[in-house]
Amino acid sequence: MRAIYPGTFDPVTYGHLDIIKRSSAIFDELIVAVAANEMKRPFFSLEERVELLRKSFLLPMSGVEICSFHELLIDFARKKKAKVVLRGLRAVSDFEFEFQMALMNKKMNPDIETFFMMPDETFSYLSSKGIKEIISLGGNISAFVPAVVEEAFKKKYDAIPPQ
Repeated sequence: MRAIYPGTFDPVTYGHLDIIKRSSAIFDELIVAVAANEMKRPFFSLEERVELLRKSFLLPMSGVEICSFHELLIDFARKKKAKVVLRGLRAVSDFEFEFQMALMNKKMNPDIETFFMMPDETFSYLSSKGIKEIISLGGNISAFVPAVVEEAFKKKYDAIPPQ
């Protein structure tokens, strides 16, 4: 069975990687789909986010495809012939939004199911927003993201002139 794990991944965290690794052992094929989602005003470009995801794996993962999409998730899932949308839940606070999205997706395409998966408890507190805040204030994010992501942040911040 083919599943899609969509997200903005700005940046990819160890929590995301945990869900990718564990779900790739459950599904025959896993499409990690990076959403353009300009409404969120991502720090990294779409191309950078896709590349950071690819570089975050030390070895290629069998059955895992990483790509981007610019349309409704449900339309993308139909194009990719995926039957499952996989969503990560860190806490109860994530559930209300994810539940609403799952119901809207189900209304648009009743053939696609949404599966919810929690990250390992060691990653349940991680959020991309929190990581961006830490790094913007000069904090150390090495415990939360792969080294390639930390380096990408440093390069980008070095390119920003001081104000």
